[in-house]
Amino acid sequence: MVDVADKSDTRRVAVAAGRIVMQPATLKMILDGSARKGDVLGVARIAAIAASKRTADLIPLCHPLALTRVAVEFLAEEADSAIECRVTAETVGKTGVEMEALTALSVGLLTIYDMCKAVDRGMRMEGLRLLEKQGGKSGHWRAP
Repeated sequence: MVDVADKSDTRRVAVAAGRIVMQPATLKMILDGSARKGDVLGVARIAAIAASKRTADLIPLCHPLALTRVAVEFLAEEADSAIECRVTAETVGKTGVEMEALTALSVGLLTIYDMCKAVDRGMRMEGLRLLEKQGGKSGHWRAP
């Protein structure tokens, strides 16, 4: 792991986003709340938050962080038959929360896949990326 002992504690924020594309009937099932496994987006939100807290257990060289906030939002894109997921992770500390936001995003989308795979094995996750990070020595960054 990188030594961060001499870094200053600052407010750190990271925003990540991606989406899962599916058949129109699968999207309708999710939005109607009729999936056999239950509330797909509710479970995916909890899974994403839980995953953000376990990032250091999953990514070998990540520092364990005390997260101060993790927000998970889903947006149905009916024209594309997709659901976009956006995760915002925050902490006050010596290192950033990009990996926590990206881990939460990945697990949130994987949870949607898991809960719907019986009816749509062809779903695909795409565009997983960091949109923005704030805090620390490098300051504010936004994806072009």
